[in-house]
Amino acid sequence: MSGRLAGKVAVISGSGSGIGQAIAIRFAGEGATVVVNYLDHPEGADETKAKAEAAGGKAITVQGDVTKTADTHNLIEEAYKQFGRCDILVNNAGIEIGADFWDVTEKDYDAVLNVNLRGAFFLTQAFVRRLRDAKQPGRVINISSVHEDMVFPHFASYCAAKGAMRMLMRNLAVELGPLGITVNNIAPGAVSTPMNASLLNNKEQLNALLANIPLGRMGTVDDVSSVALFLASDDGAYVTGSTYFTDGGLIRNYHEQ
Repeated sequence: MSGRLAGKVAVISGSGSGIGQAIAIRFAGEGATVVVNYLDHPEGADETKAKAEAAGGKAITVQGDVTKTADTHNLIEEAYKQFGRCDILVNNAGIEIGADFWDVTEKDYDAVLNVNLRGAFFLTQAFVRRLRDAKQPGRVINISSVHEDMVFPHFASYCAAKGAMRMLMRNLAVELGPLGITVNNIAPGAVSTPMNASLLNNKEQLNALLANIPLGRMGTVDDVSSVALFLASDDGAYVTGSTYFTDGGLIRNYHEQ
């Protein structure tokens, strides 16, 4: 590794597995100290921490619910308490709950919007307040979804949350740019993660999906973490207000159908 994030501290929400875990490990391998956030599976966070340290970085785990503003504040404050700084925020925590539109409950709607949108909003706010007060630049990277710009029948709440995340990113890129803070989205398509376990186990559905992906394969967590590294490093210093679709071309093929 080249040490592209040497001396940087990164907070990554929902990093006990999947994409968040891969980003934590990738950042650690490039010299970053990572704050691994989890909700209710400490064993996953411990695994991320161990792998991040094995990759050559430092890591701590911090339990916290991103839907609670006190927890989002504490997550950022823990980075400052332990390491004296925080340079990079990755809003990765997310959930999806599917149902026909007429069957969506308030409980499920609130859960999806609170984790995917509210969590990113207020965690970013806590992060940016600290940067503003210290007059320090920083990077905000949101793990959105191809569904910020592509329909997903039976997942209206999820699409609404990710679409709102796109506009939040664009607005913050303009508002925070004068402070030296960049804000970008990564929009994965179909990625092999625990969240997609049911798809991976359904050969018929999987083959139908792969037929619509121009590159002909599922994405990997490393495909996503490499984009995150670019945005977090000096290579991405002049990039803000953009969504990086990491989907093998799925969204383009969808629009052409």
